[in-house]
Amino acid sequence: MTPLITANQLEEIINSGENVLLCDCRFDLADPQAGRKAYEENHMLGAIYVDLDHDLSGPTNGTNGRHPLPSPEAWAQTKTRLGINPNTLVVAYDKQGSVYASRLWWMLKATGHANVRVLDGGLDAWNGPMGTVPRKPTPANQPIAPMPYFGLVLVDEMVSNLQSKKNIVIDARSSDRYHGQNETLDPVGGHIPGAINHFFKGNLSATAFKSPENLYKDFLGLLGSSKASEVIHSCGSGVTACHNLLAMEVAGLKGSRLYAGSWSEWCANPDRPIEL
Repeated sequence: MTPLITANQLEEIINSGENVLLCDCRFDLADPQAGRKAYEENHMLGAIYVDLDHDLSGPTNGTNGRHPLPSPEAWAQTKTRLGINPNTLVVAYDKQGSVYASRLWWMLKATGHANVRVLDGGLDAWNGPMGTVPRKPTPANQPIAPMPYFGLVLVDEMVSNLQSKKNIVIDARSSDRYHGQNETLDPVGGHIPGAINHFFKGNLSATAFKSPENLYKDFLGLLGSSKASEVIHSCGSGVTACHNLLAMEVAGLKGSRLYAGSWSEWCANPDRPIEL
């Protein structure tokens, strides 16, 4: 099943009466309240709001990155509270090129919820009904059981990879931040030594994803003879990295993994090397 869904496909599914949970994931790293405010003003009819900071991240401690994953137990509780029943089709969207929707997609997929799609083109592609009254989530029928994150890479493996070079690390940040320039989000600039750069916006044509064929060509140029399963995605805090991972899935390159701590965790320890 492709991880993307078009606006027309989604409207047909909604009109058919199928159980669909629309998740508005709009967010702004520079203004964390902007996404919720935008949702409260206008959103896809029936959508709930899913917040990057409060729903899709766990507590920060100064060393685990800006958006650490919640524990499997905490994430299971959040899924229960949001009403993500095991058989529910979840469709995530935002207005930032599907960056934050990709984070929700990965977190669900990585913990066993396969029935999740990202609205291709996001809110800009939607011509269906809109609402202005926020919807309070209806909790799941029964508690969701915790599951570990499949495909998650921890910092110790990233350190080991510096020597073994078993895996290709793809950094999703913009070229200037990758090169340690114009860094405004993290206290240290640069990238993990050996990582290669593929800015997530390169996956898009306007607000929608490029065709699977074009994405395949783009990533094949990065991978060379390496397998998709030998790719680890990184970024600033484990968000835009999910966009590259999603794009590879769209291209049919399945099995890559996520270093969720990403640069903000890596650079928190001065003993870890950096590259400019």
